[in-house]
Amino acid sequence: MDAEKATELLFNIVLMPRVPTKFFGEVDCSDDALYSFPSGLPGFEGHRSFFFLESPGAEPLLFLQSASASSLCFVLLPVLVIDHAYDLSLTPEELTELQLPIDLKPVIGRDVLCAAMVCSGDQQTPTANLMSPVVINLQTRVGLQVIHGDSGYSYRHSLNLQEAVLQC
Repeated sequence: MDAEKATELLFNIVLMPRVPTKFFGEVDCSDDALYSFPSGLPGFEGHRSFFFLESPGAEPLLFLQSASASSLCFVLLPVLVIDHAYDLSLTPEELTELQLPIDLKPVIGRDVLCAAMVCSGDQQTPTANLMSPVVINLQTRVGLQVIHGDSGYSYRHSLNLQEAVLQC
């Protein structure tokens, strides 16, 4: 192989960036695996690019890893695992930010991923924040955390993760 062909092959190879993470070590992350959060997440507004990681045996838990901060990883659980009748209500502004039509209610699992952040302290029962779910447009990969204090859902919904896993 001549030098010109070797150079051409080298430039045609797309290198997948390696991203360091605190909990999963270095992982491959291509641009098409990234999800954009234009407003960041509450308390983490400077972090706008995330990707999902899997941990075998931890299903249905999802791990939302920041692409820019190795120690920033959120544990999520799909809301329908917690509450099969979960009612996602979005304002016209939230629909616009998610790049969804404002005249149609998005369907969880078809149009959007809707997941609750899971929190757990030492020796405490894990809880899920159903009041403020993370919502992601599955087509555009744009997401946000919606905060609806008047939704009737709790920000500390007690979880029995064994039951949640068995329901899936």
